[in-house]
Amino acid sequence: MEAPRLSIRAGHPDFLDLDWSQRIDDWSEDRTVDLPTGIHRHPVVFVPYRRDIYAIKELPLAIARHEYAMLRKLRERQASAVEPVGVVERPWLDPHAEGAGVVITRYLDYSVSYRELLEGDGFGPRRNQMLNAFANLLAELHVLGCFWGDASLSNVLYRFDAEALQVTMVDAETVEIHDELTTGQRHHDIQIMADNVAAGMADIAARNEDLAQSAKPMATVTVLDDADLALGEDIAARYHDLWNELTATEELDRNERYRISARIRRLNELGYEVDDVEISTTEADGPLRFRLKVGGRRFHSSRLRDITGIDATEGQARVILDDLHYHARGRATSPSERALAAVHWRVEVFEPLLDRIREAAGPTANPVQGYADFLNHRYLMATDAQRDIESDEAFDQWIAEGRPGYPLA
Repeated sequence: MEAPRLSIRAGHPDFLDLDWSQRIDDWSEDRTVDLPTGIHRHPVVFVPYRRDIYAIKELPLAIARHEYAMLRKLRERQASAVEPVGVVERPWLDPHAEGAGVVITRYLDYSVSYRELLEGDGFGPRRNQMLNAFANLLAELHVLGCFWGDASLSNVLYRFDAEALQVTMVDAETVEIHDELTTGQRHHDIQIMADNVAAGMADIAARNEDLAQSAKPMATVTVLDDADLALGEDIAARYHDLWNELTATEELDRNERYRISARIRRLNELGYEVDDVEISTTEADGPLRFRLKVGGRRFHSSRLRDITGIDATEGQARVILDDLHYHARGRATSPSERALAAVHWRVEVFEPLLDRIREAAGPTANPVQGYADFLNHRYLMATDAQRDIESDEAFDQWIAEGRPGYPLA
């Protein structure tokens, strides 16, 4: 038997300790762990190492090579996609056979599948968060020139992101990368998504019927209504509204140029970078037309990382930056003072509270999301009391109340 060929990115294990002569479904249970995942067409297992957990998926060779290449391009464009780590080739197998190629990705920490969010009536209390997050992911990918070709609830993972949810693509087998998508490509991608989501919801409805006819308790059934069965159309409508916000051309008088800055700030609040402002006019003194060229959705997370070195999702970064600015107010006016204030804040405020959150919540909880939850709780306490609340006082009450998160809209 020929030896497997592994191509692994630097900074990760070499994976030579794994038995590549066996199919991954035959690997010892002592070597793998069970983690949440959606329905998938190809075998997937999760393997823990000292620092990280890796998802390992078997595919035909050409598809494996393609997915790995597309994930690398998406990461280069800072898209919300899982991190590609390596590709493995098994030359002794038919290249068209399942398992002739293997894609390795880094497992997304603190993530959950959509099925774990489907609780309660009306598709669960996080319905709006889920739909907005999915629409945001599609818009972000399309801005970056990505035609997905297989968007579905099973091909993403969710993470809590301050008061919202963040969605990350985990399956790029059908992805195409272009400089820019045409309107037809975008609409085709959205139609595929709507069809896939409808199929997924029909699958849940069929499962519900089976459970209702069995002896299993009804508590295990996800209750759906007509709006839930039309979930794909709901996501599509939110996507189109968002796409118009990101790409619309506006007309303004020459004394209204402030509206350009206002539009940029609005998109920044949504998390999107603005790369260029395109301005045109047809007459010397006529009205101006402007259009913004939008980049990736990492405005706040990039700034938090640049200032403090902290990695956070977009919503988490926005509220954590507010906390940093709150502590630095009046004490940092020059760039050097702001840089020093950021260091003091991280050492004296952020890290100690993060340690207390880890101690209280345990190793499986996301401490950065916990920090965002705590900041919201402190804000609500201050609003109710009509005064500033010290962090120690707020933290003690937050713990006593069971570490509440953001209220669901």
